[in-house]
Amino acid sequence: MIRVRGLETRIGGRVIHHGLDLDLTKGEILGVVGASGAGKSVLLRTIVGLMPVAAGTIEVFGEETGRLSDAARKRFAARWGVLFQDGALFSSLTVLENIEAPLREHLTLPAELMEGIATLKLSLVGLPAAVGRRYPSELSGGMRKRAGLARALALDPRLLLLDEPTSGLDPISAHEFDVLIKDLKESLNLTVFMVTHDLDSLATACDRVAVLVDKRLKIGTIPELLHDPDPWIQAYFSGPRGRAARVEQRTGGGG
Repeated sequence: MIRVRGLETRIGGRVIHHGLDLDLTKGEILGVVGASGAGKSVLLRTIVGLMPVAAGTIEVFGEETGRLSDAARKRFAARWGVLFQDGALFSSLTVLENIEAPLREHLTLPAELMEGIATLKLSLVGLPAAVGRRYPSELSGGMRKRAGLARALALDPRLLLLDEPTSGLDPISAHEFDVLIKDLKESLNLTVFMVTHDLDSLATACDRVAVLVDKRLKIGTIPELLHDPDPWIQAYFSGPRGRAARVEQRTGGGG
């Protein structure tokens, strides 16, 4: 679904990624972790074309995104859904209008049908229809994230990219969101690229983990990464929180 080779990105002359490779397999949930400022969100934004590539190639659905025209890129973007931090909803629009925004941009549909689709997407993410009439400022943080997820699903994408989806949520809400992502992956046949800092999310939802260290990715299952000698990886997965997350996963507490 995603193939990255030799990626280099820069911000203000600073190299963020160098020689980065990535393969995201159809049907998996890949969690992307790393230290603060390592470039996790930059990687997501680069994949979807919001940040420039200094070197290397990015292929999505087998097509090199750097070779697409502007018109082709717009059509291409309709095939994935993106959830940014805190939902990134338009504050002046109701929740339903937010979910309808991708439909208005890419399709020509009757207003009644768009509203019906938006209401269905709300239901998919566990929100009641009444929420659709509210504005983002009237929602809790968890509800905003779910509404943003509903918008990301508006065009029935096969690829879902999530940027820190459980950031700022209490443990119960975060766990419920992780379970929701895993259930949606199964029911909608999704492939998921999830930037996170949450060890519980890795244990609950992810098939593999990509760790961003030294401007590159090291990818594997959690048991495989536990054998990696990198000091940051060892500190992350072998510390108290990492051990607790693995215990929860083994005992079935991760859902």
